[in-house]
Amino acid sequence: MRCTVPVKNPHSDTFISPPQAMETQRELLSRSHRLLPTMSVCADCFKGVRHEGEPEGATKTIGGIECYVATPTGDYSKDKAILFVTDGFGLFLNNKLLADDLARNGFYTVVPDLFSGSPAPADAFTRGPDQPAFDFNAWLGQHDREVTRPILDSVIPALKNEGIARFAAAGYCFGGRYVFDLAFENILHVSAVSHPSMLVIPDDLTKYATSSNAPLLINNCTTDPVFPVSAGEQADAILGGGAFKPDTSACSGKGARMDLRFVGI
Repeated sequence: MRCTVPVKNPHSDTFISPPQAMETQRELLSRSHRLLPTMSVCADCFKGVRHEGEPEGATKTIGGIECYVATPTGDYSKDKAILFVTDGFGLFLNNKLLADDLARNGFYTVVPDLFSGSPAPADAFTRGPDQPAFDFNAWLGQHDREVTRPILDSVIPALKNEGIARFAAAGYCFGGRYVFDLAFENILHVSAVSHPSMLVIPDDLTKYATSSNAPLLINNCTTDPVFPVSAGEQADAILGGGAFKPDTSACSGKGARMDLRFVGI
């Protein structure tokens, strides 16, 4: 796993610690302004393995939106929250367990249901060659920006009404796009993305450099068709200006499906 850590504002409060895109999809996305912009998605965005464990959080309605909420068991800052912006699998077990891990590290974590109960099916992980492939082009068309962004726009003000004043966001794959968008609007105090998709490179990196004051962590792999090493190198140049050397250590895994047996991932 390749970590790129360009930090624009080293004096910001530390909030969280850094623990062939498919051509048909590129064409689909470019044809419609309603869909999220490229850098596309890839077949591996809808592959992986099911994690094992029992979720420790709870489902809560926030701003009219169903959310999974992971709350630290000990003392924690009541005015801070991490928005966990999921991949296409939404409130799937894996994402709940990751949110639980953030809570165990002391951060109140909220996972909005971006897909209103219709995420990518969990069996997309395990479909064999004799089974029909998951049509993620059609699925993306049902969950474009006009449908999914208002969900975040409902949750964030409701959290502010509950006393949350400072937000970090961790975005995975599909959710990476929205971490950038929220940072552009300076809603976030810290941003982190893993295998971010739907980005326009280098445009979004340049806009981040000029629009956002939030420190940014980018987790990308040495083998990542959606956010390749070349995109990471552009991030280093545009956001870091060469001042921040990336950590290029590699861990097992692919794209957003890193191997969680490695401590710190």
